[in-house]
Amino acid sequence: MRLAYFYTSQMAESRAKELAAIKRRISKIDPAFAPAIKNLAPCTFGLEKPDGTHYQSLVRAVIAQQVSTAAARTIGNRLKIKCGGSINPARVGKLSLKQLQSVGLTGAKVRTLDELTRATLSGDINFRRFPYLSDEEIIAELIPLFGIGRWTVEMFLIFQLGRLDVWPVDDLAVRRGWDVLHNNSEPIKPKALNLLGEQFVGMRSVVAWYCWRAS
Repeated sequence: MRLAYFYTSQMAESRAKELAAIKRRISKIDPAFAPAIKNLAPCTFGLEKPDGTHYQSLVRAVIAQQVSTAAARTIGNRLKIKCGGSINPARVGKLSLKQLQSVGLTGAKVRTLDELTRATLSGDINFRRFPYLSDEEIIAELIPLFGIGRWTVEMFLIFQLGRLDVWPVDDLAVRRGWDVLHNNSEPIKPKALNLLGEQFVGMRSVVAWYCWRAS
């Protein structure tokens, strides 16, 4: 069973111990991470209940694509108002494409939200199944939707579901952080980083966290 987040104090304590052990293993495998693990903000994946539903998390991710954080927040707030205070599939599904676009969404993002909402309402996307699916099964279920690529799903897996073995090598900040930690003179390529990540199988999300913090 691949449960998403830890909702009880006992389970949170268990995850905290797991993360502590992972950090020790990372430092042992690659000492270049030791200073970052010691000095940067600690990884908290899976320690807190996510902010919002899985559907809301994906909506936020779509809104945030290729816009500033401030712009994404503004658009998200406008959509929330359009939905009467709560962004959920039933309320978004009642909005016309023109109404969706009026909050500041591009035509492509409107199409993405429309497809995501329809798939959720029809049951083609069943978020209740996600705790029992592997990372790759969830990726395979979501990326057929227009406008939702592998990177978007990887962020969902890490930050919404608290999965510990996601390795987002296409994320520029992850690659930059790796270069900083290893004093690379040339930027590392995604393919090379993917291979290097094999030594961290089972804990690659945590490695990515410290790459982000170091970038």
